[in-house]
Amino acid sequence: MTSLDLFGAVGYGVAAILFLFLAVLLLTGWRGRMQGGLLVGASFTTAVWAGGLALQAGWHSLPVHWLWVLEALRDLVWVIFLLAVLEIQLKATPRLRRIFLGLRLTALLLAGLLTLPFEDVGASQQALQGMDFATLRLALQVLFPVAVLVLVEQIYRNTPWEHRWGVKFLCLGIGALFAYDFYFYADALLFKRLDANIWLARGAANALVVPLLAVSAARNPQWSFDLFVSRKIVFHTTSLVTAGIYLLVMSLAGYYIRLYGGVWSSVFQAVFFFGAALVLVILLFSGYFRSRVKVFINKHFFSYKYDYREEWLHLIRVLSGDVLQATLAERIIFALSELVDSPAGALWLCNEDFGCEYERSWNLPEELLDTRSDFTRLCAFLGARRWIVNLDEYESDPELYEGLTFPPWVEESKRLWLIVPLLHEDELLGFVILERPRTAQQLNWETLDLLKTAARQAASYLALENAAKALADARQFEGFNRLSAFVVHDLKNVIAQLSLVTRNAEHHKDNPAFMEDAVATVRNSVDKMSRLLGQLRSAMPGHRFDRVDLGAVLREAVAEQAHQAPQPHLVVETTGDTVVYGDRDRLIAVVGHIIQNAQEATAASGNVTVRLRQAGQQAEIEVSDTGVGMDAAFIRDRLFKPFDSTKGLTGMGIGAYECREFIRTLGGRVDVSSRPRAGTKFSMILPVAEESGETGSLMKESG
Repeated sequence: MTSLDLFGAVGYGVAAILFLFLAVLLLTGWRGRMQGGLLVGASFTTAVWAGGLALQAGWHSLPVHWLWVLEALRDLVWVIFLLAVLEIQLKATPRLRRIFLGLRLTALLLAGLLTLPFEDVGASQQALQGMDFATLRLALQVLFPVAVLVLVEQIYRNTPWEHRWGVKFLCLGIGALFAYDFYFYADALLFKRLDANIWLARGAANALVVPLLAVSAARNPQWSFDLFVSRKIVFHTTSLVTAGIYLLVMSLAGYYIRLYGGVWSSVFQAVFFFGAALVLVILLFSGYFRSRVKVFINKHFFSYKYDYREEWLHLIRVLSGDVLQATLAERIIFALSELVDSPAGALWLCNEDFGCEYERSWNLPEELLDTRSDFTRLCAFLGARRWIVNLDEYESDPELYEGLTFPPWVEESKRLWLIVPLLHEDELLGFVILERPRTAQQLNWETLDLLKTAARQAASYLALENAAKALADARQFEGFNRLSAFVVHDLKNVIAQLSLVTRNAEHHKDNPAFMEDAVATVRNSVDKMSRLLGQLRSAMPGHRFDRVDLGAVLREAVAEQAHQAPQPHLVVETTGDTVVYGDRDRLIAVVGHIIQNAQEATAASGNVTVRLRQAGQQAEIEVSDTGVGMDAAFIRDRLFKPFDSTKGLTGMGIGAYECREFIRTLGGRVDVSSRPRAGTKFSMILPVAEESGETGSLMKESG
């Protein structure tokens, strides 16, 4: 095998592999339409044709007649495919369909003639031996490339100019492929022989058109293909090819310097190569260069400017902080600016009355911004119209924006370009001002729609952060508010005790025993209020839990509620002390509140029983009454709902809720069983403290 034969075999072999890969790729995305099926068939047939010619170029192992059959089949399928594409474009009438049917039959007849071994027939028949059948075959073979070139020209001519980007690469690829065939067979017809060099180079020429066909298929969804070409691969491939061409040119220039540089050639060559490498690195890391390459690729190789799947995933990663470790405001500016290749921007946030405040900038010096500017009219305009404001368009046609005005520094700045509103559920949260891009960008519907969609996604992150901040602030106040409600609730009990003392003082002020009880009551009230004020100052209720004897707690709680009928009755079913961890004062207040609720729900002749029992490592405080009771719906929906009271304006509706939450902080639970007119049983179950624990050693969070 000579070197030329090897080149031909490799060229045809690569063409066979590429066309087979294209056929498989198209077949995976085929949706059943005829044009798509014909393109798959043409690609597969060309792969078989190239494979056969690769065997012939390398090993000369196929009969010549088989090669002519492969040629005829390959030409026929491409003609039929082009006829189908042209028929779609012309929206053929019944008359045109008959014409296209005739053209297909003619192509089929011509291909059938070319598959016949008439050279062998002529040689075997005495009457036909004088005819030049080889020349006849070459003449017929020229007809196929001519027909294909005519069809390609008609397809391009009948495509509206705004849609020619979709068939441009198809026409270039197939046109170049069959123009080469026309040259090959015309040369053979003229000189009465097939040029071996042209034939061996034909495989490489066919391999070069495969990328053009793939791009054209991706641009024509009406062929029913869902063909995906990675923009990243195209971008990196283009950059790599450009870098390779640059290095090749620099190598030739370095060789020229070495050849004609004289005694200083080595020095000049080293400096030249260093400078060339430095320039290449600068170009590869240049935002302007990368932007130009992206614009070129999007404009010439893809039907859509953006790869929406990649853009969306990247947007989510940027907004969530995976790409850029910065504040959310900076991530929003960065995400929107990347979509239009803008190098900088600034964010303003709106408030409820359409006022706005400067929030953050990204790569945009704040001295260029007047952060105190009034953007009230802009916010009102964006909230009403939901437009992306193009400052170039505003300058050329201000009437389009219905009298919208900007601060002077915005109108005078030559760096500012777009104003993108951040809308969340039709509410304007703010806007981003973007700087002009590194390279000129065409603002069409695709760019504007993508910016609007990305801005809405960014606004949802902004709304989520605002809600999180509000929730954090609410949680900061939650502990203080709960403690305040608890304190106010306890103050009611203190006031009730002091009111009872003042009412009886008129009649018993001369009774020494009464005075002693009154002083003790006042002292106890002062001590309790002092402790409550101390908890208010610290705003950390129940943070430190001590060992508490439940028996003593219940006795004190029952004693405090003994002035109200029916008087509660305490039953202790344990032997020895039952100790839990908790805040003694709050336990007394919580149990006292449950007892008070039971008294208020029970007639004076009824019963309220407080019972303490222990089972293993759990202690149970049970408050039962014979009062009016509650139904299941009330227990489920309203009993533990804060600020929902059945006592009208005199109740706060926090007692049962505070009881449940406090018991939960101690590691316990609250169970309630009740029926209307059959009384209520309120159970608080708590874990018993370990005997080895030290007083005050257990620290728990009350939240």
